[in-house]
Amino acid sequence: MNKEKIVKICNIIALISIILLIYWVFIFINITVFGFKVFKENITQSFYLSILGILSLLIGTLIINIMLNLTRIADYISNKNNEIKKTINKKFIGIFIVTFPIIFSLLFLGDIMTANKKKQFIINAGNNIRANYKDEISQLMNYEFDKKYISAATEILGYLSKSDESIKRIQLIINDNYNDDSVYLIFGNNYFTNDDKNINDINKVDYIFKCSSDEKKYLREIFNDKKVNIRFSKYDGKYELYYPIEYNNKIIILYFTDYQEYGKFGS
Repeated sequence: MNKEKIVKICNIIALISIILLIYWVFIFINITVFGFKVFKENITQSFYLSILGILSLLIGTLIINIMLNLTRIADYISNKNNEIKKTINKKFIGIFIVTFPIIFSLLFLGDIMTANKKKQFIINAGNNIRANYKDEISQLMNYEFDKKYISAATEILGYLSKSDESIKRIQLIINDNYNDDSVYLIFGNNYFTNDDKNINDINKVDYIFKCSSDEKKYLREIFNDKKVNIRFSKYDGKYELYYPIEYNNKIIILYFTDYQEYGKFGS
């Protein structure tokens, strides 16, 4: 293989490596900044490894160019085909620039498709619980703020979480009153044994569900206006779905959450 072919091969490898590096950094920045969820978890490690691989390829190409004095040869070749290369370069640059909004659009659509798929999986899990676990739902409906109910609800929710592989975490939201104010309590993240606390140690404040104004508005519509509608949202890698169930004029909400790291720093 002569030097001219080596130059061409090295330049092609270097160009492809640089393009891949630019694309990959562009994709990763968009995923991080806009919170797109397209790829699987632990993409950060893959990102670092791929960057290392591309940089190693670039360094290897650079060493070969230096060893063979390819700069002088490349200049000679470029002088022979200068006019042709100018035309090709203009077209290439134009195509290269156009690819960025295309990649962004694909990431955006992929994020939407991923969220919709996740939403449908969780809704199906909720439908399955509602249809096949009526005894458990009936027990959750008989709400009393005491240790017995909290322990039973925690056990039931743990059991229901095993009913479908798409369920990562499930909690229970109940409407109650505290100091004459309407509040929303959440159960399923506190565990008690018989020796942990007595009934007087259980504080209702510890179970108040902290949420946004929009979420409070939604909860009021569910418990006060009886508008039993499913609510799904996603942000910063977290998916959450409110699944209200009405039975015998009582309403509870199954609160499904799933938090996944899709290449965030620190994942």
